[in-house]
Amino acid sequence: MPKAKYDHIYRDLKEKIETEYYTYQEMLPSEHALILEYDCSRNTVRRALAELTADGYVQPMHGKGVRNIFQPIEQTSFTVGGIESFKESALRNHQKAFTKVLQFAEITADAKIAKKTGFREGTELYYLQRLHSLDGKPLILNHNYFLKELIKGLTPEIASHSIYDYIEGELGITIATSKRTLTVEHVTQVDEKYIDMKDYNCMAVITSQTFDDNGVQFEFTQSRHRPDYFRFQDVATRRK
Repeated sequence: MPKAKYDHIYRDLKEKIETEYYTYQEMLPSEHALILEYDCSRNTVRRALAELTADGYVQPMHGKGVRNIFQPIEQTSFTVGGIESFKESALRNHQKAFTKVLQFAEITADAKIAKKTGFREGTELYYLQRLHSLDGKPLILNHNYFLKELIKGLTPEIASHSIYDYIEGELGITIATSKRTLTVEHVTQVDEKYIDMKDYNCMAVITSQTFDDNGVQFEFTQSRHRPDYFRFQDVATRRK
């Protein structure tokens, strides 16, 4: 089925849920009503609803319909279960995003970098250091490594906007999987140089390896967050 169609329905329903057009615990319109509203097939509606379910916005109930289980929160929320860019996360949280590229270099992975990132020694990489601000507050410091062979033509200008937009839109690469580790670490001198740490002496840190749909790792990122603006949410399902 055309991705544009179900993706449009997914995004429209998601916006209506986030803006409380559909309130918490309210039932969404029936499949039949959505088919008529969006002039599409049943499978297209079901694909959009499946995406919302995976993101933790709705819960399908067999024979009863689909219920909204999303509650807006005031604090910035980054989704663990999904893969989204900083720009996408800021839009979802209705905040103004700004990214400043602090470093941009082309490097070759030595033994230390290879062990840290998962890229093979001798691999040519882009290394970036970026400072992310929300509503004018610098809050997140990212250390990014991208596989130069796959992410061709990356520039500081692209990095200051959205690298994922470039990867998917310009390069046509499908971003498939991300393996993540969440830790709490001491503040470094680099953290303190760019982020007003208030009285905090630690950072919430997410380390991730991201792969395309061929299973090729194209990114390693360490994302360092000021703790008072750090809140990750995920959706867990109990397995029988």
